[in-house]
Amino acid sequence: MVKRNFWLERITQAWRQKPIVWLAGVRRAGKTFLAKSLGETNFLDCELPRVRRDLEDPEDFFRNVTARRIVFDEIHRLKNPAELLKIAADHFPHLRILATGSSTLAATRKFRDTLTDRKRVIHLTPMIWQDLLDFRQPDLSHRFLQGGLPPFFLRPRPVDEDFTDWMDSYWSKDIQALFRFDRRFAFLRFVELVFARSGGIFDATSFAADCEVSRPTINNFLSALETTFVATRVRPYSTRKTTEIVAAPKVYAFDTGFVCYYRGWQTLRPDDRGPLWEHLVLNELLAHGHVPSYWRTKQGHEIDFVLAPRGRAPLAIECKWKERTFSADAVAAFRRYYPGGKNLLVVSDAVQPKRRSFAGLEFDVCSISHLGKWLSRETSATALDVYERLDLGPGGYVRAEGAGPKRAVRDAIRRKHRR
Repeated sequence: MVKRNFWLERITQAWRQKPIVWLAGVRRAGKTFLAKSLGETNFLDCELPRVRRDLEDPEDFFRNVTARRIVFDEIHRLKNPAELLKIAADHFPHLRILATGSSTLAATRKFRDTLTDRKRVIHLTPMIWQDLLDFRQPDLSHRFLQGGLPPFFLRPRPVDEDFTDWMDSYWSKDIQALFRFDRRFAFLRFVELVFARSGGIFDATSFAADCEVSRPTINNFLSALETTFVATRVRPYSTRKTTEIVAAPKVYAFDTGFVCYYRGWQTLRPDDRGPLWEHLVLNELLAHGHVPSYWRTKQGHEIDFVLAPRGRAPLAIECKWKERTFSADAVAAFRRYYPGGKNLLVVSDAVQPKRRSFAGLEFDVCSISHLGKWLSRETSATALDVYERLDLGPGGYVRAEGAGPKRAVRDAIRRKHRR
């Protein structure tokens, strides 16, 4: 069993903060195998009738469980999963719970408003760069065509039946169970079009005409794709300047393999790699907990992704398959509106991270293998940073083991006021 080290560390860190971790992601993203690779856990498959019977009395179950870490796989199959998790968090705080499901907690009323301040949510994306290293197959062309779902990725070549079977299962087990749409053909046609047009500006009217449904229905379909992590809506970054695009989002499919399949790409031309590279960078951003925006003007200047950390100048991220094809004109236009922020160029041919100047602007240049470290350095406000801004000083706190920055800041403020 391959250990996906990035995700195992994410789960461990989340458990230090909260007793319950919800592991969500699309069907066949590897949630079950990831949970089983944790080791020293009591793994329960909630699709089994025997397991559901054992959990009918949660208090009795938790009193008699011997393992400190418990996995509830496919927990939405239980009659009242929220009650089970709430009892564990409130009355058995020494336990650490991992619950898995294909959609967000918000997708079902069973979880509504019952686990506030008791959980952390981790979105298990298709395979990121670290996963390729863990699987010992860092071949980007293979990752583009096969996609990042482990069962698909491990095949030597794409198999059409894998994609069609996945779509059938997605409709019957996710969409019907959560949303009960009655227009199967229209919905699946919409999903196919989203995959084929992935990365473009989303125009609900054109989708409505092609799918023969109303515009509100298309918007409902898109919300369902977002809830189940099958598509990501990237909204425009804007401060309402007259030259900026302020409303039209872009929509990206969740996986490059499905993009290639629905575009009919069995081999990749040089021009195909650029859009797929952009998808891969977005996947990396989502895995590290960032939902970016994009920036575009009515004159045609466009930035692929923008991150806007609170209280800081926005970060501009450009994605190019090869560094030699990059032009800094769009970033220069962006910085005339929003000066002072960092600029990042993510390219496939950067052997090591470096600093370069384009059109008088400084850029950090790196490949996807170093993107995670750059994101951690540039977007994460550490506890020490926050203390210094609050004038508490580095000696003004004692951080508890596992305490996040918010908790540590709160405790430090209390100590300062007592002094």
